[in-house]
Amino acid sequence: MNATTTRGALLAALACVLVGGSFTANSLLGDYPYAGGQFLRYALAFLLRVPFAGPGARDRLRSLGAGRWLRLALLAAVGMVGFNLAVLAAERTAEPAVFGVFVGCAPVVVAVLVPLLDGRRPQRVVLYGALFVAVGAFTVQGWGRTDGAGIAFSVCALIGEVGFAVLAVPVLRPRLLSTVVCGVAAAESALAGVLIDGSGWLRRPDAVEAGALLWQAVVVTVVGFVCWYMGMQRIGAERATLFSGLIPVAAACTAPLVGTGSYGAAQAVGSALVCAGVAVGSGASPRFRGKVPTRRQRVSERSLEKL
Repeated sequence: MNATTTRGALLAALACVLVGGSFTANSLLGDYPYAGGQFLRYALAFLLRVPFAGPGARDRLRSLGAGRWLRLALLAAVGMVGFNLAVLAAERTAEPAVFGVFVGCAPVVVAVLVPLLDGRRPQRVVLYGALFVAVGAFTVQGWGRTDGAGIAFSVCALIGEVGFAVLAVPVLRPRLLSTVVCGVAAAESALAGVLIDGSGWLRRPDAVEAGALLWQAVVVTVVGFVCWYMGMQRIGAERATLFSGLIPVAAACTAPLVGTGSYGAAQAVGSALVCAGVAVGSGASPRFRGKVPTRRQRVSERSLEKL
């Protein structure tokens, strides 16, 4: 791996570790209105991100056509608001491990879907790594009780995770992209709150809820989103999504800190499988390093830098 791909891999890994920690924070928000919490999270992140959107942000936004604005709206609706809504709905009839396993399959879907959309064949080494990551995620979380509705909403969560990677390429530079989608997601969350919860969609959080929302807004959304899209810009959506296997690993490691889970032998084995899959698929493993294509990704990176 060269310096660019190494930085990209580290950024993607950091972003996914932060997101994994947000799953633990979600366990502290069980009594807070869903849409209201998402509105506060994304609105605060948007306000914090505006000063760092980068020079010429207004001109870039004015130059966007209707098609790209629609893509940004879909990114926020599917990959952010929709994903969290699907997880919340799945929790009603399914144990957390169920939708966690489905989301853990996102690297496999992206490893196949992105090349096909780009008019090329999926790379076997990336696909092998994605399969390792999916098996590792399953091992970390296991499988739980569910019903048809739980499975259906878990599939929706998988679609949201895939959309979060696929719909963002290539729209805007990472700093501006993360700022805009947070603003759009805040507006969509407010609309969803009014439609779903009526006048009770927003209330003042207590101390624990406020801490969890601040973690999600400042650390996960402001820092994590930028790291994710900067990493994806450098190594491509296929390899960046491999690091999403670190989400259940980070969640399993942080859950004992708040008394919502434990870390045992299964979690350790699953974590090792995830790390092996990331090493194989990302090219960090010397044996497979030369088999990971980088030419097209370098071309994509140059194209992104022009936006």
